[in-house]
Amino acid sequence: MQVLCIKEKRKQINKGEITIWKKNLRKAVISFLAVSTAFSGALVTASLAAPDNNLITSVSAKERGHITIRANVGDNGEVQSLAGKKFNVYKIFSAENSAGMESINYTMNPAYEKALKKVTGKDTEYSIIDYIQTMNNNTVINNVEAPQLNESRYSNFRYFIEDLRNEIVAEKADPTMTVTVPETAADSYTMDVDFGWYVVDEITPVEGTHSASSLCMVNTANPDVFINIKSDFPVIQKQILEDDSRGSIGSDKDGWNDVADFEIGQTVPYRYLTYVPNMNGYSSYYFSMRDRMDEALTFNPDSVVVKVGDKTLVNNIDYKVVTSGIPADETFQIQIMDLKATINKYFYPEYEGAVPEMEKFYGQKIVVEYNATLNENASNDTGRPGFENDVKLEYSNNPDSDGIGQTGETPWDTVVCFTFRMNGVKVNDQDPEVKLEGAKFRLYSDSSCTKEVYVKEAANGDGYTVINHDSVKGDEAPAEAVEMVSDKNGIFNIVGLDSQTYYLKETKAPAGYRLLKDPIKIDIKATYGEDNRGNYTKGDGATDKTLQKLEASAHFKEFYTGAFTEYDSSLTTDIETGTLNIKVVNKVGSKLPATGSSMTLLLTVTGAGLMTAALIKRRKEAVE
Repeated sequence: MQVLCIKEKRKQINKGEITIWKKNLRKAVISFLAVSTAFSGALVTASLAAPDNNLITSVSAKERGHITIRANVGDNGEVQSLAGKKFNVYKIFSAENSAGMESINYTMNPAYEKALKKVTGKDTEYSIIDYIQTMNNNTVINNVEAPQLNESRYSNFRYFIEDLRNEIVAEKADPTMTVTVPETAADSYTMDVDFGWYVVDEITPVEGTHSASSLCMVNTANPDVFINIKSDFPVIQKQILEDDSRGSIGSDKDGWNDVADFEIGQTVPYRYLTYVPNMNGYSSYYFSMRDRMDEALTFNPDSVVVKVGDKTLVNNIDYKVVTSGIPADETFQIQIMDLKATINKYFYPEYEGAVPEMEKFYGQKIVVEYNATLNENASNDTGRPGFENDVKLEYSNNPDSDGIGQTGETPWDTVVCFTFRMNGVKVNDQDPEVKLEGAKFRLYSDSSCTKEVYVKEAANGDGYTVINHDSVKGDEAPAEAVEMVSDKNGIFNIVGLDSQTYYLKETKAPAGYRLLKDPIKIDIKATYGEDNRGNYTKGDGATDKTLQKLEASAHFKEFYTGAFTEYDSSLTTDIETGTLNIKVVNKVGSKLPATGSSMTLLLTVTGAGLMTAALIKRRKEAVE
């Protein structure tokens, strides 16, 4: 009995480097299991497990065999149901044991003679069988019942089986039988077979589905053989970089998570996390990351960086960024037309264009980073529901097809970002109904008021829109930057603020009012659900699962009557619109002291009399 599953599960990625399971998905990969044993009338005493295990079997004469296919169990313990899966079973050789169990004789099935001859390069049945037997590195002679070690999954024998399956499919040779697993057999399914040497090929329709085909090869005269089907799939995780409090956000405390907030005009960093699947059995492998973003986000194609392990791929050679000719709801795609060739080039260059006689370890981490800009469209939807960005992975999932061929797709993975606004009003302290027009303000991000947060007049007339430093070319203020001025209703609104600390400085007071000496410190704090930070679900931005609180406070420092007064004030907020409200107060100034007493009048009159007497005296002296 020989069992070969040609889709080996990739090595597990170091979880300290990358965590890519979200929404109840676990790491998965198109896998191949390669196990080689040679026996007839065998009883498997251990179920097929990890492909690197050298399983030992014992044999005994039986008349009929059974192949049991077991459903794949993912790394998260969830069973990927067999129900509805479909398999082609090809009986390549019949097998017959000798009476004394010292020898096995194989007879070629004429239906697959052409494929065998082409792949082996041999013309006769015996020469074909002998050729295949030369690939047996663990030959056991004169004892069919003796234990035998499995062949390496990366042996010449494994590549031969791969080529044989491909040729059978290419020739469109009819299978010995086709099996569809009933809906009642979710975990396992057993089929009866005569003794022989079989190829079992999963042919479940995979076009456009989140699944993958598997290939298994079975050489059996044994009564009970167990095959663990590996219909796994790669997954992809999207993350966004929170620029505030990076040391406390994300699984690695580096700011990368699923939720963030930004100023309008600010650069929004994104990344994908995935890995190189096990591509053995594929002549080429299509791998495309398909992205769609909210209209409030502007994609920067020049920012894309693709890394595999420690290698940086080259744009327009190893991959291409595509923005046209794609579905209307998508923004761009990062297409790797042949991931297998790319990996061979960077990690196995000596084997490029050849079939290596060695193990190729896949599973390298793939990290894609790119930037977008939060644009002015964000001013229309501050607060909830936020601005979502999605990605899904399209990948080859059928080794029977090359290149794009048949592909599968992962579910969309989504992250979200938010922005906020401040509604300001200028009033006096005596009559709140009196709104002060003409006060001028500038906004800063530092207490010394040297780092200005530039603003411009909003296109929709709703106050002012932030111009983030990321949008500014050079060191000078942008041409469209203006000072904020309170209107006839005392209003000055600022749209597109981050969750952070700002300093609002009055640069000109309304006529008749004293200028505020010190800037107003404004703290904006958005609180997000921890579950959504690490595992955001599309649409949750509109609920309290994500943006749970919006708090704001202001610290005022005033100088009146010869003394400073400092105090904090909690600002009212509206979480749905992402709004905080602030009143900037000017105290009404009093006139300087004045008096109108009788003494003043007396002094005035007396003063006038003295001046008159002096004039008369001066004239008399002049006449004399």
